[in-house]
Amino acid sequence: MMRYSEASSTYWHQQGVALIMVLLAMALVVILATGMTHQQSLRVFKAGHYLAQQQGLSVALGAEAFAHQILMTDYEEDKESGAPIDSLDEFWAANSVVLPLDDGGVAEIQLDDLGGRLNLNDLIGADNEPEPVSRGRLGQLLQNLQITDLKTDVFIDWVDANDQTISAYSAEDGQYLLAQPGYRAGNQKFASVTELRLLEGMTEEDYQALRPFVAALPVSGLGINVNTASAEVLQTLHPDLSATQVNAVIELRKEKRFENIKDFLALPQFSGLGLRPEGLTLQTRFFEVVARITYDKRVVHMVSTVYRDPEGKVSTLHRDTGQKNRITKAPFTIVEG
Repeated sequence: MMRYSEASSTYWHQQGVALIMVLLAMALVVILATGMTHQQSLRVFKAGHYLAQQQGLSVALGAEAFAHQILMTDYEEDKESGAPIDSLDEFWAANSVVLPLDDGGVAEIQLDDLGGRLNLNDLIGADNEPEPVSRGRLGQLLQNLQITDLKTDVFIDWVDANDQTISAYSAEDGQYLLAQPGYRAGNQKFASVTELRLLEGMTEEDYQALRPFVAALPVSGLGINVNTASAEVLQTLHPDLSATQVNAVIELRKEKRFENIKDFLALPQFSGLGLRPEGLTLQTRFFEVVARITYDKRVVHMVSTVYRDPEGKVSTLHRDTGQKNRITKAPFTIVEG
């Protein structure tokens, strides 16, 4: 009996071990299967998100092409009227456009004029020397915005081609390499207004105050469009111009846009100032196309810098998908009829 009991005990012990091994194997299979399912679900989610994001970008590119068409149409209309003038009373400048999408989403498109801003790349002339008119206007803008700790020489040294400071108020590699981490001065044209954040002495508060009134255009010497420039930019035309005088000019422009620079300079608000037509224009060559695509509980943003040449052809120079909250104009909805 003892031997049978021992044999029986050994048998059941072996069976128990086998059962445990089977259960462990099953648990391992379940764990592996769960992990594989999770990874597969994650891959499916990533793929779906990527496809949806690409769909949004494709729609944004379509919105950009729509803006191209608006600008070309505006050029043709100006050409027919014999008045190649860009002003804020035109449709492209006054409104944002809302286009309904097939899936219930919307595409919002806004065109912003860049010709009414101070071009940072006008600070240096073809001889790599500071351009006095642009230098004076930027200095006046800094003063009017009460940005007192930042001098125009810092901007000039960032964009000029040499590594020598032009004054005690400027900065070159020596100052920038002391930063953590260190970096060098640009010593070339501004590629983006966001480079201003890198300037010696620039604070975020000053950057946000300055940004709406400056641009980084790749072409120099185009001039300020007096029909689209803000009051802050117009006030830089002369140090003796007051905010009251400039606001009066803005009110006159609302009633009727300026048809030529001569009439603009002849305004009584500029009497005795000796303003000259150099650096002033009635046309804009560079624009920003702001697109916001909303669909399937997703939002895609894209800001494109575009150039319209003298023949009316529009081309895209740069795209940025990192800017938000740029749609600011009253919406105009286009409904398919």
